[in-house]
Amino acid sequence: MIDLFAHQVPLEHGLIVAAILFALGFAGVMVRRNILFMLISIEIMMNAAAMAFVVAGSRWVQPDGQIMFIMILTLAAAEASIGLAIVLSLYRKFNSLDIDAASEMRG
Repeated sequence: MIDLFAHQVPLEHGLIVAAILFALGFAGVMVRRNILFMLISIEIMMNAAAMAFVVAGSRWVQPDGQIMFIMILTLAAAEASIGLAIVLSLYRKFNSLDIDAASEMRG
């Protein structure tokens, strides 16, 4: 009989990779002033959280991690569409994607 769980990624390794991805995304949000790069960094952070859920769910052989992944993926799609609409509005009004210009937006 073939053991399906013999080649599974260890929980610690998956969580370490997720933590590194989350830290890179967080650093991108803190360092960058361009709103487009900030949105990409937020996407990286969401994917890191989703990866942690999937790794934990596979460790305990439960589908909960994959269900949370689908929910995070849905949230990321909504965030991307609303974020890109804000980016287009910001660029049309100020001809810049600098986040400091967003403080001047009204309405």
